[in-house]
Amino acid sequence: MVKPHPLSLPVLIVLALLLAACSERDRPLDSPVRFEGGIYGTFYQVTIADPLTRGEAQALEEGILAELEAVDASMSTYRDDSELSAFNRAPVGEWQPLSDELMEVLAIARAVAEASDGAFDVTLGGLVNLWSFGPEARPREVPEEAELAARLAEIGPDSLELDEAGLQARRLRDVQVDLSGVAKGHATDRVAALLDAEGIEHYLVNLGGDLIASGHRDGEGEAWRIGIEAPLDDRQEARHVVPLRDDISVATSGDYRNYFEEDGRRFSHTLDPRTGRPITHRLASVSVFHPSNAWADAWATALTVLGEEAGMTLARRQGLRVLMIVREDDGWSSRVTPGFVELFDDSLVEELGLEIQGGRTHRSDDPRQDQES
Repeated sequence: MVKPHPLSLPVLIVLALLLAACSERDRPLDSPVRFEGGIYGTFYQVTIADPLTRGEAQALEEGILAELEAVDASMSTYRDDSELSAFNRAPVGEWQPLSDELMEVLAIARAVAEASDGAFDVTLGGLVNLWSFGPEARPREVPEEAELAARLAEIGPDSLELDEAGLQARRLRDVQVDLSGVAKGHATDRVAALLDAEGIEHYLVNLGGDLIASGHRDGEGEAWRIGIEAPLDDRQEARHVVPLRDDISVATSGDYRNYFEEDGRRFSHTLDPRTGRPITHRLASVSVFHPSNAWADAWATALTVLGEEAGMTLARRQGLRVLMIVREDDGWSSRVTPGFVELFDDSLVEELGLEIQGGRTHRSDDPRQDQES
């Protein structure tokens, strides 16, 4: 009888384990596959309806987390080692090299700032901190008038100069750039771009309420459907359910989640950079539907600052697809732009009981104009 080689048994065990591991990685998963967790002080949730194996799903999840981490490392104001924090510490007046991604987001911010006459302004980081909504450890209380006036005097879109061709920028005054009104939308776009590059056709990305969809939610061709929240402080409840079609994302800005109260008054985290104070009007939330979530995110913030009348006027002028929820004495009203109606249809508007503001508009076929509006 031939005795086995002393190494043959361990080798066979290793081979068996490798084969088992390969078999497990190739095992198909039930659809849909969902990845979720916490990021940026909020949550991420990515749902994929394409057929995936366990190995493919693991690789995708690692790629998604890498994209989210890259945006955080570039644009966070809560990390001392981020690219944005280094830019905010740089000497005033000196040009600083920037990454493509950071320059892209700053360029979007500048365009929306100019179009909204300063209702969107990423240089207000000092004010955000002063009102206790930023990374500075401060008590949640109304700041002193003198300190508020001093910080308000520093900020403004003209305090930041961009050289897009040279990929550099500089602060002209000692302002703190805060990209919280646009960076999350940019991160949503980056996750969607990763999924597209990996050949994923059917997905829904939800990054703290910023959403972008592709394809369908199941094999029956059913559209992804998203909920537009009612402006409730104590719970989450969908006021409207809207189908989200290919190539359109949505970002929502609202004043009903992050706020503090003092002496019976409520102070929203959404600041008007023109006054340095929290908004006080009746507009509770703004949802902007746009091919780019970064643009949608910035526009939603700008329109929220402007309020229901000025915001709706600007949204119509820009041809934006917008749904606003406005506080009324007996509840809320929901208003949409003509662009929203053109994106969806009259039957959805009737079904949801939406009020169309203004006449229908003609949208340009120029893709750049559509991108910047």
